[in-house]
Amino acid sequence: MVLGVQLYTLREYTKTREDLEQTLARVADMGYKTVQISGTCDYDPIWLNKKLKENGLRCVLTHFNPEKIKTAPEETVAFHNKFGCKNIGIGSVPGGLKNDEDYNNFVSAFLPVAKRIAALGSSFMFHNHFYEFIKSGNGKLYIERITEDFSPAELGFILDTYWVQYSGGDPAYWIKKLKGRVKCVHLKDMAYTDKQQMASVGDGNMNFTSIIKACEEAGSEYLLVEQDECYGKNPFDCIKRSYKYLKSFGLE
Repeated sequence: MVLGVQLYTLREYTKTREDLEQTLARVADMGYKTVQISGTCDYDPIWLNKKLKENGLRCVLTHFNPEKIKTAPEETVAFHNKFGCKNIGIGSVPGGLKNDEDYNNFVSAFLPVAKRIAALGSSFMFHNHFYEFIKSGNGKLYIERITEDFSPAELGFILDTYWVQYSGGDPAYWIKKLKGRVKCVHLKDMAYTDKQQMASVGDGNMNFTSIIKACEEAGSEYLLVEQDECYGKNPFDCIKRSYKYLKSFGLE
């Protein structure tokens, strides 16, 4: 398994190409060798490929514009191929997942796209929040319905440990349940003050020993540090703390 970082954590430091270039260098200096591109400025894929190589980095996953994926899957795959990325992700159901109508619209819109992306040799990846763990009209959780409506070849999961826990689920259980289709995992810790909040990995209450073991059993390839909110702390310091903690598990 490979350790990496989700650049959405550093979104305030990637608003221009100059910022993104400097942030890639800082991430590499910490020891990270793998990144997910998300929440950054617009970028030329050839330029990005060059900057990744200059810093000894590789991009293994994106969160990309869902409308672009839906309307131009061939162009989207070609764009990602220019910087060597085969995992094309979306951050959530576009427009939100509030009911069965939202869910059915998502399947209708993205199942043909997912099939096309797979045929082109790349993977369509889906990132969860809490609402995938709400029971749908037929009594099944929406995440269960996704596994039924999309084959493993058509949709892989970017399982977010924080949001699984937030929903009342057990991250290790769900990682193992999704064995074979949870190639990417967002490692995000949960701490508690007067409410639930995100924390650097190792600073919260989640059991990462069991989570990482589950990732091994499930065949996960990329474990990506993410912290949406740092609550006044420097995001670079937060991802560095996470990196040091996860290195103790032998992750590189």
